[in-house]
Amino acid sequence: MLSYRHAFHAGNHADVLKHLILVQICRYFEQKEAPFWYVDTHAGAGRYALESAHASKLGEYRDGIGRLWQRPDLPPAVADYVDLVRALNPDGKLRHYPGSPWLAWKLLRPQDRLRLFELHSSDVRLLQEAFKGAGRQVAATAADGFAGLKAVLPPPPRRAMVLIDPSYELRSDYTDVRNGLTEALKRFATGTYAVWYPQLAKPESRQLPDRLKALPAKNWLHATLSVGRPPKEGFGMYGSGMFIINPPWTLAATLQDTLPWLTEALGQESGAKFTLESQGD
Repeated sequence: MLSYRHAFHAGNHADVLKHLILVQICRYFEQKEAPFWYVDTHAGAGRYALESAHASKLGEYRDGIGRLWQRPDLPPAVADYVDLVRALNPDGKLRHYPGSPWLAWKLLRPQDRLRLFELHSSDVRLLQEAFKGAGRQVAATAADGFAGLKAVLPPPPRRAMVLIDPSYELRSDYTDVRNGLTEALKRFATGTYAVWYPQLAKPESRQLPDRLKALPAKNWLHATLSVGRPPKEGFGMYGSGMFIINPPWTLAATLQDTLPWLTEALGQESGAKFTLESQGD
């Protein structure tokens, strides 16, 4: 939906899970000299001012990145992610939060490429401004992310990570995710696809993981982080999940070590929990 602005939610617990995993996947791709592409179907504005009217209205970052900012006991994967956020806040005060494209850009090497898609007219202008001067390495396009995905797959280097994280404000978003992945796997079966989704009381949200498991992909990893119980009134996001197709073989062990700590750090009530499941050859 074109009314959605991620600035209201930047740096919350869902961003922590999503971006921690994004960083780990990019780190894995870096282990080989061969170039790779990072593709973001719903790129947002690129980076966010946490003191802006949008971000400060809800202040969700305080129970996300804000809880990690001053902790001295961060596990390695969490520390890696937090260090990248610190790079955007060189004075040590948490004023800015990087979106997924900015994090990926900071991890890319000269031979790698970013291909970013955003449909919201205001956010795409901010996104293009954020990467002004990046040259050919970054292409930020005002377009529907699922249509854009068709245009760039398969990527020339045959190595790519794709992040898919629509707003899920529309029921059709859930169908679009599944259909988009089905088409993407036909075009580029060996790509790594990371799908973020919110944990909501809606049946579409609860059913999405099983629908993704039914896709023609042999290898997948599914991680969730719930910061509390589902709300009794049936409204509101109480956690989020990441479903990764063709994940790095190292990711499951990293999350097994990290998610218990992260659940304790970000949990907002006694119902906080995580899950981790996988399927492989």
